[in-house]
Amino acid sequence: MPASHWAWGSVFYHLYPLGLCNAPERNDFTASPQPRLEVLFEWLEHAQRLGANALYLGPVFESSTHGYDTADYLVVDRRLGRNEDLARFCKAARAAGVRVIFDAVFNHVGRDFWAFKDLLLRGKDSDYADWFRGIDFDGRSPFGDPFAYRGWNGHFNLVQLDVTNPAVKEYLFAAVSRWVEEFGIDGVRLDAADCIDIDFLRELATFCRRAWPGFWLLGEIIHGDYRHWANPSTLDSVTNYECYKGLYSSHVDDNYFEIAYSLNRQFGPEGIYRGLPLYNFADNHDVDRVASSLKAPEDLGTLYCLLFTMPGIPSIYYGSEWGVTGVKDGSDRPLRPALDLQAAARESPNAWLADVVGRCAAIRRRSPALQEGDYAQLHVAARQIAFLRRCPSESVLVVINAGPHLLSLECRLPSPVDGPLFDLLEPGTSFVTSGDRVRVENVPAHWARILSTRTPRVAANGAPHFLFKDWRW
Repeated sequence: MPASHWAWGSVFYHLYPLGLCNAPERNDFTASPQPRLEVLFEWLEHAQRLGANALYLGPVFESSTHGYDTADYLVVDRRLGRNEDLARFCKAARAAGVRVIFDAVFNHVGRDFWAFKDLLLRGKDSDYADWFRGIDFDGRSPFGDPFAYRGWNGHFNLVQLDVTNPAVKEYLFAAVSRWVEEFGIDGVRLDAADCIDIDFLRELATFCRRAWPGFWLLGEIIHGDYRHWANPSTLDSVTNYECYKGLYSSHVDDNYFEIAYSLNRQFGPEGIYRGLPLYNFADNHDVDRVASSLKAPEDLGTLYCLLFTMPGIPSIYYGSEWGVTGVKDGSDRPLRPALDLQAAARESPNAWLADVVGRCAAIRRRSPALQEGDYAQLHVAARQIAFLRRCPSESVLVVINAGPHLLSLECRLPSPVDGPLFDLLEPGTSFVTSGDRVRVENVPAHWARILSTRTPRVAANGAPHFLFKDWRW
């Protein structure tokens, strides 16, 4: 992907509409469409205020329950509204300069998917018997169907599609075309991409890039070598689950060596993913909220400072900017709650965190080095890390101090940096470089310094551009 691609400069805000909009748990497929998507308009404004310029919308098309059991790829889930409601929201996002990507659930469908219902009705005579993996009319499914089939990860309410079938491929490509034409989306996030035939992903990439230059393809990948899926001929990016784990466990275990190892392995001088903008996140709709994973709330501040300054594309999951908690209890519903925007901002015990997230988002969106620069580790200790991000127009020195005491640190840079370094988190503070060395004084406990060779922008009233409401522990 070229360095000028819009995704490099993006801060994503991740919404799960079925949960956020308080949709019923099950779709009865008979009720009239309910305009619950109206709730998203105020969240669009909130995401902008927070500094996001891209939205990732979880499943929005007709499904049986949670959205990942699709019944129809072309019709908005009636529990959320109508197609025109979603089109109006996407148009508002575009007008605000906010990109939108959809969840594309192409590995499997629900048992209410129209083609599978035809198979249930007509059996061997169905024109769609070869649309699904593992169909065996000599067996029976766990649901008592007169045939066996393959369910995703052992879940037989999720029927695996055979994406090698030309008819299935044509149908799914046509669905993406409809999404672009009707809703104007800028990309898709491919659910369970590691389970999808790699040739299908390559053909999808070729199809999308020819039709819509700049269309962004993100794959959900849990394990493995990310380069297998993210490369010039396949996807643009994948989910960085390695660093997701390191972000919280480095705090929990007082072991910043873990995240330091991952960052250096991925993006250091010999990093295997140099130049590959991975999708970074602290939590999402499938994992416990990060505020529930940490031992102390003050670690949230340093965690998000790290998320926004490490290489890759940062994403915020709705509600986590206030430290909303949530733990799986046998289902994912506690991770996907209905939230009242004003109440969450006012009543969350960690509401201060939104100021930190907003401050970091503003810094990243104005920093070429944080968006596209290389990575060099300078220092690591149990609860501290320092690294340099550098591109031709800017160098940024990041010092994270998750410890309980002030930190002063002398850093040796890979090469000399000209001029002073300005603290973007604390405008008015700067540090003098001496050749290839700089001494960073008094990094507050549970806080950071983000030091740039570029002078912080100042607003017309003389206030620092990155000034947010003050907060104290």
